[in-house]
Amino acid sequence: MTEHAPVIIDIAGLELTADDRRRLQHPLVGGLILFARNWEDRRQLVALTAAIKAIRDDLLICVDHEGGRVQRFRSDGFTALPPMRVLGEAWMRDALAATDAATAAGHVLGAELRACGVDLSFTPVLDLDHGGSRVIGDRAFHRDPRVVTMLAKSLMHGLLRAGMANCGKHFPGHGFVKADSHHEVPVDRRALRAILADDGKPYEWLSTTLSSVMPAHVIYPRVDDRPAGFSERWLKEILRGELGFTGAVFSDDLSMAGARRLHGRELSYAEAAALALSAGCDLVLLCNQSLDGGAAVDALLDGLDDAAARGLWQSDPDSEARRLALLPTSPPLPWDELMQDPAYQHALERLP
Repeated sequence: MTEHAPVIIDIAGLELTADDRRRLQHPLVGGLILFARNWEDRRQLVALTAAIKAIRDDLLICVDHEGGRVQRFRSDGFTALPPMRVLGEAWMRDALAATDAATAAGHVLGAELRACGVDLSFTPVLDLDHGGSRVIGDRAFHRDPRVVTMLAKSLMHGLLRAGMANCGKHFPGHGFVKADSHHEVPVDRRALRAILADDGKPYEWLSTTLSSVMPAHVIYPRVDDRPAGFSERWLKEILRGELGFTGAVFSDDLSMAGARRLHGRELSYAEAAALALSAGCDLVLLCNQSLDGGAAVDALLDGLDDAAARGLWQSDPDSEARRLALLPTSPPLPWDELMQDPAYQHALERLP
């Protein structure tokens, strides 16, 4: 497709409905995100991803699959991966062994997902473990941005071995604030210099390694009064301009409470999507809105079409190229072959 397809949607169940198929054919839809409710077993997941690709082979099939408490598929052969904090603790015992374990984790994570038809996991978490964040917690590798950077780079090397791109989150850092952006709007009152010298460092040091980035639904009022995912200052000036990032930028979930409360009012999904795209996001996620029939998904697509017609955002061929660059370029090993693959088996042995 040549048009910009920036919207990542979800589906309600284990197989596609007629409405799902209609939405996945919409020219603004560029992919979908899977959840645990879309999982029964490997056979069902493979059938589901094949049905999605049969509609459009360019659709990007994504999932939040990090390890620890954020792992959508946990049974029928999927390896239970540790939370990333375990790798940070391993670093304190033996740094180089920990980097090898991180690569092993990325390889296993990516290879198992790809064997079932999933293209991209939103990992690694680059947030620093400041100790107080309820939503980040043990999802973070470590407090030290140098340790986070080296372990994340090692994990991304493992993903690359499996033929999968990566997504660093949540730019410029969600670990300092205690509030959970799923339910409220966190505010980080540090100065820009302090943020970039600490939480933002992994994005600088990984600028040539990251395939994509997801900004935080956090307001940094000393930098901008908008959350990072709606801020040209953060996305265009700092992430792309100062840090030189060239990959794709995903919004975090637009249905989160932290996403749409701007300047004292709550935006519609379409308004929020148009604002995120005009601020510098290439792709926008709307999650968990298919469960009641998907009226909110249709409203977003219709509203975004209307917003484009009114000039509130512009279709961007560069954004579309970044989306397409996230699709795997080599065929995956089918599950039965993967189970016999020496590199995969060795990676299993190296997990922490």
